[in-house]
Amino acid sequence: MSRSYAEVIGDPIAQSKSPAIHGFWLERLGIDAEYRACHVTAEGLADYLAARREDSDWRGCNVTMPHKQAIIPLLGQLDDLSAEVGAVNTVVREATGSLIGTNTDVGGFVEPLRTHLRPQHLFRMARVLGTGGAARAIVAGLARENLVLVLAGRDPAKARKILDELGMGGEHHAVDLAHFADPTDFAFDDREGCLDLVVNASPLGMHGQPPLAFDWSHAPPGAIAYDIVTDPVETEFLRDARAAGHRTIDGLVMLIGQAALAFEKFFGMAAPREHDEELRRILMR
Repeated sequence: MSRSYAEVIGDPIAQSKSPAIHGFWLERLGIDAEYRACHVTAEGLADYLAARREDSDWRGCNVTMPHKQAIIPLLGQLDDLSAEVGAVNTVVREATGSLIGTNTDVGGFVEPLRTHLRPQHLFRMARVLGTGGAARAIVAGLARENLVLVLAGRDPAKARKILDELGMGGEHHAVDLAHFADPTDFAFDDREGCLDLVVNASPLGMHGQPPLAFDWSHAPPGAIAYDIVTDPVETEFLRDARAAGHRTIDGLVMLIGQAALAFEKFFGMAAPREHDEELRRILMR
């Protein structure tokens, strides 16, 4: 008897924690289904989707690097959010075989910021480091929350293009990532009543990747450091932020949040979030 399943695709994929997350929830809810990891190269992406489209047991997939934008023209439909962001991290198969792209990165990223975003602020700013598919989702999510954005990339022209494609207007800024590497003596104004974020939306700092060069003199007092990297969970970026007196949010928070949104789309039940602390302990092993 066949079993329904979903999976995560990417290149590489061995490091993905998504099978552990979805497997944990499937077990807790007693759902007879599977969640797998599948290595899919750029050259194999079209063939992968063509095969899965014909598989009625396949509920869909999560999409990780480097496919979040490349997958778009291969899908039958995008929902409004993924079309706005220009990146897809979740594909859902309908009963007809039609594939719909969506983006749960936006909701997953914003979820742990809700308590910080709830109060009114005199000014809100985020420095977002990175220009990949995850960065696009983060920029779109923060823009919806009325933050002024500084998007930093190794290619500032690409950062500017992302801001323009997302219809961000002139109040947002694109800069060279190297701008943040060296110390600054910039005197920040009074930040009382302000909200400041510094977000690593790049793979820098991941195992196998170069470190992220960010000097915390570029962050105003009271800023929140948020790193979407999950391998390792405790990154140098976060350690340095805490040493400089900043609050921190790690990548597991976003990963679990976006996975929960995808899980419900795949399996038709809400993820049992009351077990988040237990799940985190498993993922940290």
